[in-house]
Amino acid sequence: MSKSKGHSWQSIQQEIILRITNRTWQPGELIPGEAKLANEFGCARATVNRAMRQLAESGLLERRRKAGTRVALNPVRKAVLHIQITRQEVEKRGGVYRHALLDRQIKTAPPYITSRLRLDQNTEMLHLRELHFSDNHPFIYEDRWVNLDVVSDIVKVDFDKISSNEWLVNNAPFSNCDIALSAENASKTEAEMLATTENKSIFINDRITWIGVSPVTCVRLAYAPGYRMLSSF
Repeated sequence: MSKSKGHSWQSIQQEIILRITNRTWQPGELIPGEAKLANEFGCARATVNRAMRQLAESGLLERRRKAGTRVALNPVRKAVLHIQITRQEVEKRGGVYRHALLDRQIKTAPPYITSRLRLDQNTEMLHLRELHFSDNHPFIYEDRWVNLDVVSDIVKVDFDKISSNEWLVNNAPFSNCDIALSAENASKTEAEMLATTENKSIFINDRITWIGVSPVTCVRLAYAPGYRMLSSF
């Protein structure tokens, strides 16, 4: 961000988030103080304070009086629900895991995605479709949109070697998430992917992860019939 007058607390917050996600500021690192950031951004110290305060409340930053502000080491722990790595979930159940990348495109996200993520309608995002297997049987069909403004490094990843789920859990910190769990009738595509019949009742996990006020990813996970969710809090 270039130094200029009139930066809002929202734009400063976005810049702080960017520096954390691209690892300019590493987990646990002490970041510049409010006065120094206010001078850099050409704004009042109170504006920086507001931006940082909200990020601290969300768990992305850790602020201590007289000790400064640090990037949180494990912001994911602030989430309501732990996000499992699908490979590990399959292996814990005794299955042999593999995944297949079905589609990968950078394109303008449809309105039903941008509206949910509070993004401009013409926002380009990475769209991924993947199929996860357990013992060579379909386990989860995944339809995912990724915010490239927050997770820019994802464009370099070879998803034939690692699933987007596993890469994001390991590389894209988040501070909070919205989760909807439901039983729904399988669409035609979901039925084909999961080797079942259209309108068969299946378990759906619809999730959006956020870092501060910025969306990281929006994913719809459709599970093969008979799936039971196992979790602990």
